[in-house]
Amino acid sequence: MFPGPLGESLAGKALKEGTWGLEAVDIRRFARDRHGTVDDAPFGGGAGMVMKPDVLSEAISTVSRPDVPRLLMSPRGAPFTQARGRELATGPGVLLVCGRFEGVDERVIEAHALEEVSVGDFVLSGGEIAAMAVIDCCVRLLPGVMGAAHSADEESFEDGLLEYPHYTRPAIWAGPDGIERRVPDVLVSGHHGKVAEWRMRQREEITRRRRPDLWGRRIAVMGNEDK
Repeated sequence: MFPGPLGESLAGKALKEGTWGLEAVDIRRFARDRHGTVDDAPFGGGAGMVMKPDVLSEAISTVSRPDVPRLLMSPRGAPFTQARGRELATGPGVLLVCGRFEGVDERVIEAHALEEVSVGDFVLSGGEIAAMAVIDCCVRLLPGVMGAAHSADEESFEDGLLEYPHYTRPAIWAGPDGIERRVPDVLVSGHHGKVAEWRMRQREEITRRRRPDLWGRRIAVMGNEDK
């Protein structure tokens, strides 16, 4: 599955240039029988299978380093954020454990002090896609990966706000509904100060309407700063 989409576009270019690296480890390599068994039925009964602690633990120990954070992709984990991605991007790397089946034996999580993180309130077939999302978030924050050093400064979540709307040529465009839509006048005014003000207002309004949770946190932070 790896590098998959991470081998394309800016991330792929940076991978080829050696700006970042990836080692995909097949957990089945550490199976203890000729069938390559990595899971077993859960104690206590129930649906699904659970990843075996002895097999998974050996796989983790083989590649783990004391200074590298160990993350387990899990729907019950804490939400992965842009801020956490920036922390990882400035660190020594990260070990990502991709679960499968019903889940991972809890003892492995405890023994290896795995940090459970989630990319959303939904369930995937495995942790690989979630891991790719985490890696992509971190890689694009590495120096030299994106086109301009400031290109991430006003992106969604960088300061608790969602991003403002974007427009490009033509200035007047008729969509499939036949309605002509114009680029907001302020964006073609040449007045950089007014453009900046418009963009900030848009970010605040979009965040307030679409993500009241983010907006509430921002208001709380601003209130504390005023005190």
